[in-house]
Amino acid sequence: MEFFNLLWIFLVLASVIPVIRKSMLEGARLRLLHRIEQKRGSRVIALIHRQESMSFLGFPMARFIDIQDSEEVLRAIKLTDPNVPIDMILHTPGGLVLASEQIARALSKHPSKVTVFIPHYAMSGGTMIALAADEIIMDTNAVMGPVDPQIGQYPAVSILSVLEQKEHNEVDDETLILADIAQKAISQVKATIRQIACCHYSEEEAERLANEMASGKWTHDYPITVEEAQQMGMKISTDMPTEIYQLMNLYPQSTQRRPSVEYIPLPYPARPKLPGGNQKS
Repeated sequence: MEFFNLLWIFLVLASVIPVIRKSMLEGARLRLLHRIEQKRGSRVIALIHRQESMSFLGFPMARFIDIQDSEEVLRAIKLTDPNVPIDMILHTPGGLVLASEQIARALSKHPSKVTVFIPHYAMSGGTMIALAADEIIMDTNAVMGPVDPQIGQYPAVSILSVLEQKEHNEVDDETLILADIAQKAISQVKATIRQIACCHYSEEEAERLANEMASGKWTHDYPITVEEAQQMGMKISTDMPTEIYQLMNLYPQSTQRRPSVEYIPLPYPARPKLPGGNQKS
């Protein structure tokens, strides 16, 4: 009987401890978000996804910008007083164009200043959202990505290039249909970028950003660095608050596998010395 009692206690603890740990983690996130809001006098909205797959019943899962995200963000913006600035923390591989456009348009219409923080990456739809901000603050090593539309598994601009290389009578009907959709998709994305960017950039700058981001000059996963984005005329600062990095630490990846990166999480003012006082050159 003692064995079964111990087994029962173990099962209860195994089911309760993860719930407690999750609750503590969520509480720490909310406290840090509140601290950032108090420090900056703003509404903070975090849109944070993990691109790496997480295991659930053996099936890989990943998070992207979806309709549920856009609904939550739109509600948060609606709850924000017009005189209160919005700070948005972005960490996402992108996602649905519809959801990204909804968030970007809502941010561009907010009367007070909108700041987007990119501590690591905001690709595709994340970049579209960033273009709606008055100011973008990136880590010096953070990246954004092109906003060129994808039709199925192919870039829209690549589908159009087929028609430039072949006569129409040499192309099958399905490719012609895809090319028509691709042309419309590119025009729509460019128009959206022009509309949201015109709130913070001149018409000429907005037109240039639309052509750079949606013309398909890069592959869809091309990393646009801080320097490249600044050369395109984007309003970018690298003065990233420490609290943003602290918040990212509160969104850990699944711990069901051995971590790929390990280090001592302490700042080193000087190079650590080897035991015995010997220092290699």
